[in-house]
Amino acid sequence: RLARHGLGLRRRRKLPETWADMQEPLLEGMCFTLKYLGMTLVEKPKGEDMAAAAIRRIVATARAGARKFQKVILTVSPRGISLQDADTKEMVENISIYRISYCTTDKLQNKVFAYVAQSQESGALECHAFLSPKKKIAQAVTLTVAQAFQMALDLWEATHAGR
Repeated sequence: RLARHGLGLRRRRKLPETWADMQEPLLEGMCFTLKYLGMTLVEKPKGEDMAAAAIRRIVATARAGARKFQKVILTVSPRGISLQDADTKEMVENISIYRISYCTTDKLQNKVFAYVAQSQESGALECHAFLSPKKKIAQAVTLTVAQAFQMALDLWEATHAGR
């Protein structure tokens, strides 16, 4: 039920304490409504310092621009992350779990969730940042991506165990 309604889609809906233990919704995809802040290129695939610096650049650029942030529905599943425009329902991007190298909630900007992924077109490493309505939602997205990594690994191991 949570997967269909999404976490962060309704203001009155509380994040259940046991959400991290629920695997069935994650298989379908957990949805979060966030605002897309932007993207910057990074040199390393992972690391707290690299991510913090990238997030600082993205937030500074976002603050300098006078444009309104794009509201997106970020869906996390063991297949990866998909981004859909919240208003038009148009698919923005679909990132395979195997292209994602890192995700984090920033320590200073604690409402900001970010992930690093390899671009399918150029092969460059990109850090994408999103603003969540609450710190708890940003943390939930990060933990959900971590859970998706583990489930993807478990599914991969299960399919390759017979070989």
